[in-house]
Amino acid sequence: MSPHKLLLPLLLLATPLLAQQRYELNTGWQATPKSKVSVDGAALSQPTYALSGWQPAVVPGTVLTTQLANKQVPDPFYGMNNKQIPDIYRTGRDYYTYWFTKDFTEKVTGDEQAWLHLRGVNYSCDVYLNGQKLNVQTHHGMFLRQTYNITSYLAKDGKNRLAVIVYPPDPVGNPNGGQGGDGTIARNNTTQYTAGWDWIQPIRDRNTGIWDKVTIEKTQQINVKNPHIITRVPGKRKPTGPQAPATVQVSAELDNPTAKAVAGVLRYTIDGRTVEQKVTVPARSTQQVSLKDLSLPNPKLWWPNGYGEQPLYESKLQFLVKGKTVSDEETVSVGVREIQREWNTTTQSMEVHLNGQKIFIKGGNWIISDAMLRFTDARYDAEIRFHRDMNLNLIRVWGGALVERPEFYQACDKYGMLVMQDFWMSGDANGRWVDPMKLEDQWTRRQYPNDHRLFINSAADQVKMVRNHASLAIWCGGNEITPPKDILTALQDSILPRLDGTRWFVPYSNSDSMSYNNQGGNGDGPYGIQNLRSFWAHRTYPFNSEVGSVGVGDEESLARFVPPANMVPPRYLGADKRPTEAVDSVWQYHLYIGYEDHLLPYGAPKNVRDFGLKAQLVNYDQYRALMEGFSSHMWEWYTGSIIWKTQNPWTALRGQMYDYYLDPNACLYGLRTGSEPLHVMYNPVDSAVVLVNNTFETKRDLMLVVDAYDMAGKKTSMTQVIVEINPSQAKKYLPIAGAMRKLAKEKGTFLNLQLLDLNKQPVSQNFYWIPDAKGQYSGLQTMNKAPLGVQARQTAPGKVEVTLTNSANQPVAFFNRVSLVNQQTQKRVLPTFYTDNYVSVLPGGRQTITLDYTPGAEVGTPVVTVEGWNVVKQVVPVAQ
Repeated sequence: MSPHKLLLPLLLLATPLLAQQRYELNTGWQATPKSKVSVDGAALSQPTYALSGWQPAVVPGTVLTTQLANKQVPDPFYGMNNKQIPDIYRTGRDYYTYWFTKDFTEKVTGDEQAWLHLRGVNYSCDVYLNGQKLNVQTHHGMFLRQTYNITSYLAKDGKNRLAVIVYPPDPVGNPNGGQGGDGTIARNNTTQYTAGWDWIQPIRDRNTGIWDKVTIEKTQQINVKNPHIITRVPGKRKPTGPQAPATVQVSAELDNPTAKAVAGVLRYTIDGRTVEQKVTVPARSTQQVSLKDLSLPNPKLWWPNGYGEQPLYESKLQFLVKGKTVSDEETVSVGVREIQREWNTTTQSMEVHLNGQKIFIKGGNWIISDAMLRFTDARYDAEIRFHRDMNLNLIRVWGGALVERPEFYQACDKYGMLVMQDFWMSGDANGRWVDPMKLEDQWTRRQYPNDHRLFINSAADQVKMVRNHASLAIWCGGNEITPPKDILTALQDSILPRLDGTRWFVPYSNSDSMSYNNQGGNGDGPYGIQNLRSFWAHRTYPFNSEVGSVGVGDEESLARFVPPANMVPPRYLGADKRPTEAVDSVWQYHLYIGYEDHLLPYGAPKNVRDFGLKAQLVNYDQYRALMEGFSSHMWEWYTGSIIWKTQNPWTALRGQMYDYYLDPNACLYGLRTGSEPLHVMYNPVDSAVVLVNNTFETKRDLMLVVDAYDMAGKKTSMTQVIVEINPSQAKKYLPIAGAMRKLAKEKGTFLNLQLLDLNKQPVSQNFYWIPDAKGQYSGLQTMNKAPLGVQARQTAPGKVEVTLTNSANQPVAFFNRVSLVNQQTQKRVLPTFYTDNYVSVLPGGRQTITLDYTPGAEVGTPVVTVEGWNVVKQVVPVAQ
């Protein structure tokens, strides 16, 4: 009989916890400025003390989110409202020092223990409960969790009051326009972007507040803390078929706050299999316990997006007092996989391997979900789903922000997004470069933060918080700079080997140990708009941690945060040797990055609507070409690239695939196309048709079809040929330079590439618009209208299928945006997920797009709109 079957009687005898184990305190909070309170925390936290004149508070949240909720400040994301909000550098720290209180009902009986958890306070705080101070010394640090055993502090009648005074960072930094302002915000262990960056204006309260979850936990005598689950997957695996066993290694901390030693059993269960160990935890102590390895037969393996599925096992870790009564249990979602790495001597950069297979990294840089720390599970899920839809497989969490929250990682686990996690350190604020905007010199800034021990303790705590997630792949010391030597040594020689030990540690984001820089410069970039040919022809850094471009949305996106009077498009002024753009003040405040003369080949924009449309053409082309160019040289020049950046946590006008309000622009769909796992593409440098196969299987019996269409819709069949391609390979197939020059010379042309399977079904399709011999899109500017047919029908709650058809002998219906719209407000339903968008429909062709959204009162009765370059806007009801 197997060991796990022998344990079955014990499982049946285990008595479950009777009380609710954990709940969040996220409603009913009140707050007021410190300046309005005349008593101390001991008096304030008495449940009988009257809180007259206090205001409702947002917790989790910041002082600024509470002020915004109470309409004391305008929306800082709209227009230039942020200028109207007092900045802490000028008001002083007391202005944003606030008391937060919460009344709640809880009491304990028998052997029960109650625990208070604060997952994040920025920056320092004192905590009181029912007239008693819980922390002996003031707590410091945005990234250090707090846990208090409150069993003896709870009121006998169950009516309790929690009171927390929160102090801002010190120093707060001068928001003087530099990256991280004058840099001194980095003297703290906190988010550096809050003093301003080149993609955000300063956050006025520097994110002061109880910014992360506050929870109450109930246990019996023993509290199970910081479980650690490691999966070992030896050998080289495939996503499908039978699997050799994997090994699961489990440990946890057992906390006994009582005055007596407690004997019992630590038990772990996954997929019906169990391993356990007898343990005696001494009185008033915490003990770490490691269980014997558990073998998991034929496991369902977790893979990155594009390479396989993302199954997750729900596992449970329990402590049973005397082997019978469950004292505490922790549920951990487990993705069975193993991260490895290998140096590529051809590219001179690291390869990421997973389950023995090398993964070509197609990534995006992530700042934070919301600059004011208004995190929700739904927003995290939507944002990570957008990254999945872009066919990316990695997100890098940038070092000027934070170690991301467990809910972020849960979404990454779900959607197959590997994560490169920076610690909170940046070359801009921490001294890599000479910078006249900084208050202190490089030698001084190189030693930031002030409290190294706090950084080390916080890093260890954050590692424990997120280490169980399958998506976490790489730890990084900081953005474009290593931490100071003692912190770096602690991270790489102590904290990560001891608390994790399974992931690659990069000293800093563009380190030579990640991507050897033999070209000079900073080791990442370039930034801003580029000639499409450059992505294919010009070699850059071999695992580029930051390379990016533009990202302005269309007119409807802009109108969400640009006042009507400022809806004025930038105007290109390019006559002299130093061309520039004339840019409206609100656009400048929202840090617009220029399109310069790249819109002019489509015709100078006439108004903001025309600007938005032409910007989408450039957006699509830029990000498709970026990923196609890098993919065409995989394992030869590159082992990966990470786009700077894929999202904005503020209403900035640069580097985003979707806007702050979760409205995607054409960047997302250009990137989605260019990042397909199996992809057919066109090299604009040598006019060759190229295939890239990112999968682990040879792809055979594919028909490569190459067609061109002129501006009137006339088709020229260029070739079709049966092809195959090996796993993890980019391969050139045939040149079409001569034909393309001839077809595009006068007005430009359209190029349609298809890969068809033996059932004549497309497995990859790619549609290009090629300029004329002068580099102008002259033909597009004179195209006739195309009478596009549109049908929409609901296929399930929250799902709509849209079918677009174009008649034969018509022009191409070019670059159509499909939108789900609230019929009453005429505004887009956000977020909505589209299987594709900004699509072109060939003469006699058909395109089907599926829309996925969450029904609700705010959606109303949805309708579908479709509008294209040469297609008149249509509003179509959704058939039931």
